Amino acid sequence: MEEINNHRAGYVTIIGNPNVGKSTLLNALLGEQLSIITPKAQTTRHRILGMLNGDDYQIVFSDTPGIIKPAYAMQEGMMDFVKASFEDADVFLYLVEPGIRSLKDDDLFEKLKKVQEPLFIIVNKIDKIDQAKLEEEVNYWHGQFPNAAILPLSALKKVNVDMLKERLSAMLPVNPPFFDKEDLSDKSERFFVEEMVREQILLNYSKEIPYAVEVEVEEFKEEETIIRIRANIYTERNTQKGIIVGAQGSMIKKTGTGARKRMEIFFKKKVFLDLFVKVRKNWRSNEADLKRFGYKR
Repeated sequence: MEEINNHRAGYVTIIGNPNVGKSTLLNALLGEQLSIITPKAQTTRHRILGMLNGDDYQIVFSDTPGIIKPAYAMQEGMMDFVKASFEDADVFLYLVEPGIRSLKDDDLFEKLKKVQEPLFIIVNKIDKIDQAKLEEEVNYWHGQFPNAAILPLSALKKVNVDMLKERLSAMLPVNPPFFDKEDLSDKSERFFVEEMVREQILLNYSKEIPYAVEVEVEEFKEEETIIRIRANIYTERNTQKGIIVGAQGSMIKKTGTGARKRMEIFFKKKVFLDLFVKVRKNWRSNEADLKRFGYKR
């Protein structure tokens, strides 16, 4: 009973502009490749919860899409995930990188300044700057958020990541675990399959193609020695479908091979992956499609 009474658990929301390294930080904190990572903006589309469990604590990290000004309905849904993450946060991590001075949404930036919960300004990518530049960044953010804790860090090099974990675990409110201690995330296996396929699309295609694509698992069958998966890649136009497939199927084969290898590491089991490319016109602005793909309720 004493152990339960002393247990700490809370939600830690990670927010920031695109490409500041939020997903890299989440993966470093968890010690698992949970969120997909690519050099392209808007790699993270959904709110992903990742659980870090200790003997007497559970940190529920909330990785959110990078802050943008929405241009169409799907992006509005992405920003709704960010706004929802403000509601249950016990601690905020505002991730910045040297030279970037504010969020791309002024209202959210002002809202962050007014939060009552503990706030960390995480100055990421310190492996890319010298000491003088780092001191300049720290002084700037102290001026912007005088009540926040400023923590320089490199998520990629894992510099000060363990320090951040220790500080977070010590300041959580007393609560029983919110999730089973064996859980790594609130998302399903199908979700991570879809993300790993989309990761390969972000890595292998350029221009508008990755942003016009959605992935949906149609079948996921786990057998004793292999997982058999059938998934659809949806594009908005036939021309995009042709680019995804590539000459004589070369590009879809490359995408499938990369995703399958990633899945086999993630699931620690052999994977058979069958990909199909289909067209759903203007799905990023269609209310029914956005609900189907989880961007709207």
